[in-house]
Amino acid sequence: MPKNDSVPVLSGREKAYNYVKDQVLTALPATGTFLNEQELATSIGVSRTPVREALLMLQAEGLVEMVPKRGAHVPAMSGRQIAELMDLRGVLERHAASRALAEGHAPVAAMRAALTEQESLADADDEVSAREFIAWDSRFHQILVDSAGSELLSSTYAGLRARQLRVGLAALFATANRQQRVCCEHQEIVDALDNGDEPLAHAKIDEHLEITLQILLRA
Repeated sequence: MPKNDSVPVLSGREKAYNYVKDQVLTALPATGTFLNEQELATSIGVSRTPVREALLMLQAEGLVEMVPKRGAHVPAMSGRQIAELMDLRGVLERHAASRALAEGHAPVAAMRAALTEQESLADADDEVSAREFIAWDSRFHQILVDSAGSELLSSTYAGLRARQLRVGLAALFATANRQQRVCCEHQEIVDALDNGDEPLAHAKIDEHLEITLQILLRA
């Protein structure tokens, strides 16, 4: 019997969930708006029912608020929520760095490859390029977390992706030349890992997240 290598077919709800989470909620103009179920259904190519189901799933994750008679509202993240996000990221990334270094498989080459992709986008100032830059930013950090070899750790971190993309884009547009600075900060993290310097790797991870936090709190 031939091997079936076909890509799994997503349900309408899964398509709607992925589209809203990865395409709609990460766009800067989405914050503070109400999402139109029919417009989403038309864009995705499904009926309104799976869109509504997807929005209820996103409500359970705290990414949208269902308002009676008005629909799904995309709330702005508060300063406290952003600080908590950065704090959680720091805990997970520092732990992953320690595990990877202790086991001798820090993902230096993969992180450098992701950084190279980011650097190619660092001079662009349009939103499409900024979104791609932040997508590579997310991959850079996910590579580090995945290197710990823990499925639970990786899935927990991946679950923060939509929030990371939102705050990452906001930070890019809140200060000049942030892309170039992000690349420098990422380079410092990779260099510390490459040198096997755990305290320095932790310090550079913390510094990177703290700079982003302060930019967002000032915005």
